[in-house]
Amino acid sequence: MDKVELHDMRARSGHEMKKTLYWWDLIWFGMGAVMGSGIFVLTGAATRLYSGPAIMISYAISGFAAMLAVMCYTEFCVELPVAGGSFTYLRVELGDLVAFIAAGNILFEYVVAGASVSRSWTSYLATLFNKSPNDFRIHVPSLPHDYNYLDPIAIVISAVICVAACLSVKGSSRFNSAATIIHLFVLAFIVIAGLTQADSKNLSDFAPNGIRGILKASSIIFFAYVGFDGVATLGEETKKPSRDVPIGLIGSMLVIIVIYCSLSTTLVFMQSYKEVDINAPFTIAFNKGGLSWAQYIVAFGALKGMTTVLLSNLLGQARYFTHIGRTHMAPPFLAKVNERTGTPLNASIVMTCINSVVALFTELEVLSNLLSLATLFIFSLVALALLVRRFYVRDETTGSQKDRMIAMLVLIVGSSIGNAVYWAVGNGGWVGHVVALLIWFIGTLGLQVLIKLKKKPKSWGVPLVPWLPSASFAINLFIMGSIDKDAFIRFGIWTLILVVYYVFIALHASYDAAHENTRTNDVEEGQQGASTTNIEEEQEGTSTSNIEDGQHGTSRTNDEGQKGASTTNTEEGQEGASTTNIEEGRPGPGASEAT
Repeated sequence: MDKVELHDMRARSGHEMKKTLYWWDLIWFGMGAVMGSGIFVLTGAATRLYSGPAIMISYAISGFAAMLAVMCYTEFCVELPVAGGSFTYLRVELGDLVAFIAAGNILFEYVVAGASVSRSWTSYLATLFNKSPNDFRIHVPSLPHDYNYLDPIAIVISAVICVAACLSVKGSSRFNSAATIIHLFVLAFIVIAGLTQADSKNLSDFAPNGIRGILKASSIIFFAYVGFDGVATLGEETKKPSRDVPIGLIGSMLVIIVIYCSLSTTLVFMQSYKEVDINAPFTIAFNKGGLSWAQYIVAFGALKGMTTVLLSNLLGQARYFTHIGRTHMAPPFLAKVNERTGTPLNASIVMTCINSVVALFTELEVLSNLLSLATLFIFSLVALALLVRRFYVRDETTGSQKDRMIAMLVLIVGSSIGNAVYWAVGNGGWVGHVVALLIWFIGTLGLQVLIKLKKKPKSWGVPLVPWLPSASFAINLFIMGSIDKDAFIRFGIWTLILVVYYVFIALHASYDAAHENTRTNDVEEGQQGASTTNIEEEQEGTSTSNIEDGQHGTSRTNDEGQKGASTTNTEEGQEGASTTNIEEGRPGPGASEAT
């Protein structure tokens, strides 16, 4: 199955993507894809409504969960460096249905992320001109609440980003690197200047909503770490994936966690969490602290960061869509790669249009919870797929080993779901969590002790398997337990739509494509076999002819030799006989005298 994804699927794009990226490109892409989205978009709401000054703990929890997910993605990306990212990983290990449901949520995640950041881009642009966030939007009272502020600027910035992404991935990398470096200087300024306004009294009510508020904030700001999975889709365009991908993914995430914790700590030191602005927390904080001029630097840095987020976001979602098109689960024209630019033009343009429509109408608050839920769901599946990949190999794993593996996975999945549900609906203390944790521990230990690892990565692999992937799965589900039920309802409806689409359209299209590919391979093998047979027959015919000719020539030579020998013998015999007779008939000298 790995070979199918690495070769057959890529061939359906018509042209290869250009391998132009190194590990430093991936680090800048990773930082550019993440920084600016969450810290400037959701920190205000998470701090003011849920965590309070404990927001830095929320960022650390989400960062730890994200790092575990990064490790799982890294191993897959090194083994399967193709444009499909997590869609490819899940398709190989868990099958088409799970992969397609994940793919739909992946694309949903990217659309929501792009729309959210596009609208926030407008908000910070308004702040840069001393306007309120909605001053640059068009209010339409007749539309429903949360959908009645139209944002045409979001469409314009999305279109500009699309043009840049379509022209060249290497050119996009250069622009992203320069913009990210500028952004880092701005973030350093925010931390240093902000700490000059620090007041420890602002930390007095550290966790106003307790641990539940901290975890609720973690579930929301997990969106801040979204984007690194897009870097995994660039594996097909990376010079040396086994070296460049681990450095790029893990290195960028380490830097991001440190920066996010530093920025969130600075924010709550500057002002009381009750005064944190939901839409533009850092800009308003500097304004209230008497550094009104600093708000322009913050707004400029935010715009820079969000621009790189939009660029990296589009690069990732277009490549996801490209590989889904290769399987024919999405229209095949989306799989095409432009010969001149080496980029997926069709997929980039289609995704930009979808992003623009959503960004035009939908408010950020409606989008954020849905985004975190879809992201956590996908990360959980990738962690589960990694466990399956390491402990199960088709035609090698025995039936008893497979049964034991399934039993252990059921314990891990069941305990993780139970722990999340107990957290979401119950207030019965910690007994339920302890029981769930114990079951999870037994399931993970069972994988390690009862089942032998079947597959080891060729170069880079996740350490401490099965513990780290299993922990990633459990933590992701636990954070999902803090998301409100409305998000789950919307998520369920969207997933149901995906299942219906898969059953009636995607399943048949991918089946037909797979059989068409099989027939093509059979024809090629048949032609190759026929060619080989013809060559062998020609060689055999030539050899036979040569042998027969040689034998015929030899026989003719022998006949001639025999004939020559016979003639010679006859002539010699006749000559000898004649000579003898003559000699015998002539009288010798003694005969005459005797007479």
